[in-house]
Amino acid sequence: MPGLAIVTSHPIQYQAPWFRALARNVDVTVYFAWKQDPKGQAAAGFGTEFEWDVPLLDGYRYEWLTNVSRVPGVDAFAGCDTPDVADRLARGRFDACIVNGWYLKSYVQAIRACRRLQVPLLMRGDSHLKTPRHPLLSAAKYVPYRWGLNRIDAHLYVGSANRRYLQHYGVPEERLFFAPHFVDNDRFAASAGCARTSGDVQAIRASMGAGPEACVFLFAGKLIDKKRPSDFIGALAELRRRGVRAIGAIVGSGPLQPALEAQAQASGVDLRWLGFRNQSEIPACYAAANCLVLPSDGRETWGLVVNEAMACGRPAIVSDAVGCGEDLIEAGRTGDIYPVGNVAALADRMAAMAIRLAHHRAEVKDAVRARIGRYSCDAAASGTIEALRHVRRRSPVGRTVMVKGAL
Repeated sequence: MPGLAIVTSHPIQYQAPWFRALARNVDVTVYFAWKQDPKGQAAAGFGTEFEWDVPLLDGYRYEWLTNVSRVPGVDAFAGCDTPDVADRLARGRFDACIVNGWYLKSYVQAIRACRRLQVPLLMRGDSHLKTPRHPLLSAAKYVPYRWGLNRIDAHLYVGSANRRYLQHYGVPEERLFFAPHFVDNDRFAASAGCARTSGDVQAIRASMGAGPEACVFLFAGKLIDKKRPSDFIGALAELRRRGVRAIGAIVGSGPLQPALEAQAQASGVDLRWLGFRNQSEIPACYAAANCLVLPSDGRETWGLVVNEAMACGRPAIVSDAVGCGEDLIEAGRTGDIYPVGNVAALADRMAAMAIRLAHHRAEVKDAVRARIGRYSCDAAASGTIEALRHVRRRSPVGRTVMVKGAL
């Protein structure tokens, strides 16, 4: 069984199923650079202290690296500084190593160690070309990024926008392997189903004053600038001005909440605040809503809340800057796409979706489930294993395999 090292920042709820799936086929060791505590979760934009309530460390072998950073964390390059990663990788004699980008010092340390050790390098990233950058910065990045990305043995791309990003920098087709962004579709679908049969969904809708025929639009995420939650409230206000009744709900917390509450009150929208919901709780919120709205700007390199909502059978309306849009959204079927920042266009899409759900709810649900089925843990694990086989064939000594990270 081939040996695979994975160097990543900290335990993440979306990565744990992938690690477990890989561990069933590969001798995996995951190296974490930092243990995020509840205070760190709050500082990361969630606005509340918590621990994830789903298992993050079960089903695979892992080790904690020694973080010597003066200010440890995952939000700055120097926040993860783990010089012992070189010794760990040397002792493991791995066939390949996955490193989650180069935006943390730990990742750069791992990349350098792998090059010295001749361990193959795989990279899985979600960067795309829609992230807002000054033209001069984009031009300055081109040559060093082209050089760096083409030194990676294989790339695991998560979607169409990420694939185009890699092609833009000249990565050849034979080094590209599809390992999509995903959530645990089965768990979300089962939890949503349980919430419906237990009465939790009906209770949430009742608390909103939403009858069976009401259309509830949901925003789920951190209340931070890049998510543009103000656009969601603005679209609800626009629908109200047009005489279209729509109920809005927000799951999440963050620094923008006081300003958003003032905006909602001033505009008189029908909006409910559901607060932060952990992984075991949020499927019921998706099931209680009718459609997700994600208005984020281009810093939203994917948008995994869309995967979560669709796993619960719900369509989504996203801005054209959101990374997952062209992969998950089929206009008029699994949701819709509108120009980022255009609140009137967002209101148009929401009004159209309310009508479609009133008359074609079953067809929308079927289309959503068919689409999200392609973005699964099995697909991500299969693409990773295919890439691992590729680099092992090309390099009997071994080099480095790099997986997630934004460049």
